[in-house]
Amino acid sequence: MNPIRLYTLALGTAGAVLAAYLLLHRKPKNSDDLERERRGFLVQVGRITDGTVIDVQQINGNDDRFQTLLIYHYDVAGVSYEASQDVTYLRQKINLHSCRLGLPTSVRYDPQNPGNSMVVSETWMGLRQ
Repeated sequence: MNPIRLYTLALGTAGAVLAAYLLLHRKPKNSDDLERERRGFLVQVGRITDGTVIDVQQINGNDDRFQTLLIYHYDVAGVSYEASQDVTYLRQKINLHSCRLGLPTSVRYDPQNPGNSMVVSETWMGLRQ
């Protein structure tokens, strides 16, 4: 066998093994990263409708830390949705004391899946102050 072909075959095999290793040993995304990606997706493709804030609750979440949930209601194509969003890491963007029962808000939702929605993200704010 020609030495150039042998080196090419060895280099190609090593590259394939390296690519397979990198693909199979990727670090899995945690829930915070998945939520950030979901909010980014909704900012890009989401439509906006009117909604109403129902409540703001603090619950004891994972690892004995409190989570702040913003609970809201909205209608899309005659169907009513009630959803909540974890705004624990977005508290600096909103004033939770001004969020009260009946506060009008804009809700951004996925047109393919209207149950996937949000009221606040890093770059978009639906709460009316």
